Amino acid sequence: MARADAAAKALLEKFSLDKPPIDPYGLAKQLGATVVPQNLASDVSGMLLRNDGQQVIGINQTHTKNRRKFTVAHELGHLLLHRGRPLILDSDLRINYRDSVSSMATDREEIEANRFAAALLAPEAMVRASAARVSAPSADDLVDALAREFEISAQAMSFRLMNLGIISGSGR
Repeated sequence: MARADAAAKALLEKFSLDKPPIDPYGLAKQLGATVVPQNLASDVSGMLLRNDGQQVIGINQTHTKNRRKFTVAHELGHLLLHRGRPLILDSDLRINYRDSVSSMATDREEIEANRFAAALLAPEAMVRASAARVSAPSADDLVDALAREFEISAQAMSFRLMNLGIISGSGR
């Protein structure tokens, strides 16, 4: 099991979360992180600021509810898995941004944070159980039904189902 998957599973177990939807905002609070909606550039989904033992997750308030939810989960991945990247300022501040670069998932830490977010919001065991229970005439219908159940975007659910080998692809 990949480190990101194991960390997401451990977090779900720690807080006894065993059914969807998963609330990353509540988890952030339980981990001592404050989530703050921000006016950010349209290509920036969020950021994680760590300074003096405090953690603040800034999320782009103009993005959709599902995208903000994924962003919080993504930033929790950084919080739990990565020390953070230094930002050159006058203080010892560390920052991670979720932006157009991170969404392309070309950086190892960004790939890992995306994987953590997917495993947190759509845990494999829950997804498999739901997929077996749902009667859907097509892959797109399955994606839509599970996206509603897990309260994530259809695009995120489609990727999750493909990555878990439950569907081979969809028309999206």
